[in-house]
Amino acid sequence: MTSVTLDSNDTAYDPAAHPEIYDGVRTRRAFAFLIDAAVVLFLMVVAYIVIVVLGVLTLGLGLLLLPAVWPAVAILYSVLTLGGPHSATPGMRFMGITIRSLRGERMSYALALLHVLGFWFSVAILTPFILLVALFTERKQLLHDLVLGTIAVRAD
Repeated sequence: MTSVTLDSNDTAYDPAAHPEIYDGVRTRRAFAFLIDAAVVLFLMVVAYIVIVVLGVLTLGLGLLLLPAVWPAVAILYSVLTLGGPHSATPGMRFMGITIRSLRGERMSYALALLHVLGFWFSVAILTPFILLVALFTERKQLLHDLVLGTIAVRAD
């Protein structure tokens, strides 16, 4: 990330003071989502195969796990990567962005869980049009970013 340090007024992530850390974030975040969706899809296929084999071995009992595959894989993937040392999913890392708190701190696993659940619930309940919020916020934040006090910034 660029050498941005917090001062007494917490202006390190002020878009007026440091516009370069927000350059291209919306586009990068959209492509990162597509990359992560492809990875999650692959992991889900692997999980489905394992569960079907388990279902055969348990005479159908293991098949009860099938409905839990999508939420479990997607949530675990996102929480474990966002809450990790890079505060970014592999797609975000590939696209050169990271998620930080407004004070510059990395995400904890608890905050990552809230971030993931906030994203999915806001999109599911309020429709994907809620993502348009990023077009009207100074820091290019989505609705769940605003609620949780997080931002996506360039990692370089």
